[in-house]
Amino acid sequence: MLRAYIVDDERLAVERLTRLLEATGRVRVAGSTTDPETAVMELRERDVDVLFLDIQMPGLTGFDLLQRLDQDVPVVFTTAYDQYALDAFAVNSVDYLLKPIEAERLERALDKLARLAGQARPDVRALARELAAQLGTGPSTALGAGRRLERIASRVGERTTVLEVGRITHFFSKDKLTFAVAGGRDHAIEHTLAELEERLDPRRFVRIHRATIANLAFVAELYPGVDGMLIRLKDDRKTELSVARDRVRDLKDRLGI
Repeated sequence: MLRAYIVDDERLAVERLTRLLEATGRVRVAGSTTDPETAVMELRERDVDVLFLDIQMPGLTGFDLLQRLDQDVPVVFTTAYDQYALDAFAVNSVDYLLKPIEAERLERALDKLARLAGQARPDVRALARELAAQLGTGPSTALGAGRRLERIASRVGERTTVLEVGRITHFFSKDKLTFAVAGGRDHAIEHTLAELEERLDPRRFVRIHRATIANLAFVAELYPGVDGMLIRLKDDRKTELSVARDRVRDLKDRLGI
């Protein structure tokens, strides 16, 4: 059994990955935390076979954490980054898992880890420096903070819900309000679609309609409907969204089809 350690600033993400790993029958989760500072201390005292590491975390990013480790351990990144950036992860680390993590993709990452067993472990500090350079950001920056939205607040009364952009399946406008859809729920937000289009990463999000912006990571199908093209999302609802005729070509280009 592989001994794994999980670091992700979202407790639900840690719990979900733990369940997925244990369901494989191939991995024992030797530890986990939502606090990267805690992870640094615990990893110094534990011998693990693989580190499942989120990149975008407050305080210390995943790159910062790797720089502070004093031992080398195979790394599987868990990230909401798009395909362009993921190329760097695939080359330099054991593997990457794109959020939301799927069981089949996790199995392939474990297969790759098994094939690499017995080989020299990577220098995690060099890995952090190289990946940060390839992604055009220093280890201590928030991977696009100040340039691209990474989190969005939804306020209802006195309650504020913070949404991670990578987990949002799509945005839509209705009755002069804008909503972000995540976890099967519609969250009212203060940004307009025009503002979102300016501040979201264009490699991850695309305007498919005057009233809709879609997260490319969640697009499962593109097919013709009665009134034009539709996309089906990889969410629990299997949501269908209309694609404006003048935006079909751009969407296909973004999807590489």
